Amino acid sequence: MPPELPASNQTAVVILAAGAGKRFRSDLAKVLHRAAGLPLVHHVLQAANAVGGAGRTLVVVGNCAEQVKEYAGTHFPGVEFVEQTELLGTGDAVGRCRPALAGFEGTVMVLSGDSPLITTATLQRLAEAHRGSGNAATVLTAVVPNPSGYGRILRDSRGEVVDVVEEKDASEEDRKVNEISSGIWCFEPAALFDALGRIDNDNVQGEYYLPQAALVIAREGGGLGSVSTADPSEIEGVNDRLQLAAAAKVLRRRKVAELALNGVGVEDPDTTYVDVGTRVGAGTVLRPLTFIEGSTVVGKDCLIGPSTRLVDAVVEDGAEVTFAVVKESHIGPGANVGPFASLRPGTHMAAGSKVGTFVETKNSTIGEGSKVPHLSYVGDARIGKAVNLAAGTITANYDTESRVKSQTVVEDGAFTGSDTTLIAPVRVGRNAGTGAGSVVTRDVEDGQIVAGVPARPFRKRKLEQG
Repeated sequence: MPPELPASNQTAVVILAAGAGKRFRSDLAKVLHRAAGLPLVHHVLQAANAVGGAGRTLVVVGNCAEQVKEYAGTHFPGVEFVEQTELLGTGDAVGRCRPALAGFEGTVMVLSGDSPLITTATLQRLAEAHRGSGNAATVLTAVVPNPSGYGRILRDSRGEVVDVVEEKDASEEDRKVNEISSGIWCFEPAALFDALGRIDNDNVQGEYYLPQAALVIAREGGGLGSVSTADPSEIEGVNDRLQLAAAAKVLRRRKVAELALNGVGVEDPDTTYVDVGTRVGAGTVLRPLTFIEGSTVVGKDCLIGPSTRLVDAVVEDGAEVTFAVVKESHIGPGANVGPFASLRPGTHMAAGSKVGTFVETKNSTIGEGSKVPHLSYVGDARIGKAVNLAAGTITANYDTESRVKSQTVVEDGAFTGSDTTLIAPVRVGRNAGTGAGSVVTRDVEDGQIVAGVPARPFRKRKLEQG
């Protein structure tokens, strides 16, 4: 285990996630709306927890508190929660963390849960600058062409920060300033909580603002510093669905750039949509209108797209998926999917298998080298090796009277003729087959060929030895 850091070099992360997000017009907590596959607060937690020295993480919850607790507690074990029962502003929110941080001697880093574009590198730079400056408070700022909606950073003739003015309280002159506060801060805990006890809510919103505590610290000689980010997009917040879409676009652009720099071919980044939690191997080519979502993992040297959607899927090396939708399924090495195929949850394709044009599968295994080339439905089935299901083959897996789904088994080397219907539960034996248009209601023996409605045996195939 690495040696424990001195108390002064440790960081407690406080994430403000109590806001109502009224502009979303949603019953879902604002910070749980997803951008590039993950909730806003997930991006913030992930970036902040990777900062050197980060040990404790406190999430301040209020609106939809139980939703936020359930998500953050599940995905970030060890996170602590602080309740803000009345939404009285950022200063009040941070102040409620005081009992939880009693005796803490390191740096308190405060972030908003709706700022998903912030990076670990920028937070690391902020924390290091804060510790090296000797200041009791340090704010992350940015210079932007359009500062509308953000608090303005006001400086004196020496360039020192003298005020942080919320836009609703800003004068016309203040609003001309294009340096903004990110809402991301580092504080020394003793100075922070002392100052929070002495601010008021004499402002348009009637709220207790966190920047006011920083100004109290500065007036009393504690030191107020700033660090500016070179990429202003990092500090953009998300307050409505348009801003959510804009943030998602930035996150996806970063992900596509990361993939391209690691050997993934992206033919058109503007029409390739890759969630941040996915992985794609070198040598794979992503063609236009490809969507790779959730926890999808794509191996090396695959061809994905065009017009393909992969959701929580696994695609092994050398597979090809085109004009297809694949959800919670596994595609083996060298397998081929599409065009116009739908793999529903529970589909598992072995190496070299094929699911082709206008085929739908669900909760089924397609064995090594087996083919379902076109116009078929395979549900609740186990298809063996080297099987060929001809056009129009249907597994009738649902009994409307019993409301039970049953399994179809097609053993190695078997085949079906066009427009075969397999009425589950049923087994087609090894090296067996069906004639075109057959309706199979009972098991077919190994090597047997059946035909008709209902299907009846008419000859035997010679079984392979071994």
